[in-house]
Amino acid sequence: MSAVSPAPRIVPNQTLIGLTLAGMIVTAWLVLHIYGVYFHRWTAWSFVVAPLIVAIQTWLSVGLFIVAHDAMHGSLAPGRPRLNVALGSLALGLYAGFRFTPLRTAHHAHHAAPGTADDPDFHADAPRAFLAWFHGFFRTYFGWRELAVLTVLVFIAVFVLGAQVPNLLVFWAAPALLSALQLFTFGTWLPHRHTDDAFPDHHNARSSPFGPILSLLTCFHFGRHHEHHLTPWMPWWRLSRR
Repeated sequence: MSAVSPAPRIVPNQTLIGLTLAGMIVTAWLVLHIYGVYFHRWTAWSFVVAPLIVAIQTWLSVGLFIVAHDAMHGSLAPGRPRLNVALGSLALGLYAGFRFTPLRTAHHAHHAAPGTADDPDFHADAPRAFLAWFHGFFRTYFGWRELAVLTVLVFIAVFVLGAQVPNLLVFWAAPALLSALQLFTFGTWLPHRHTDDAFPDHHNARSSPFGPILSLLTCFHFGRHHEHHLTPWMPWWRLSRR
């Protein structure tokens, strides 16, 4: 793949566009989350609707992480580091109770040495194996601290706010786990896995061949991963044009 053409680091209204899109993702996620966890009632019709809600919520959960990812690179609100940290922390907190600073450190380590033993997102022992890699990826980012936070949140949701456990499992736990699998598949494993074809350069990354709609649905254009490594300062919605 040839190098992408030069692009400006910041475009007009980038902060306004980024914050508007982030607000839409967060708002939609909250609306579906509150409805599913606290108001959904199980009827014959609801069993038909529930899978659709889970699918949309899974995609929106991916979106929460991508919002935080742009905040890690400062591209969500260029030149406003405190705002990036605040919004990135909010998105990750809603997503799975993650902390922004450790994930930002790990992500920059990934960009510093992609596809090497020093890359926290890479599985050097089995660079083609999906399950082994996903297991290592999951353990890297979900530890005892995250489990403790989620346990407290579940306790509050059930015993303070009155959520039903089945609703929590279907409309919160399932989308969180499915979105982690989706992010790993389209944003880490497919771009960085080893194949018989060589990587285009030292970024050890390749891009998915999907068109704009499928690219958006799979990973908010994060599958255009080689372009992302070449231009990490570019927000997700600008990658759609690359």
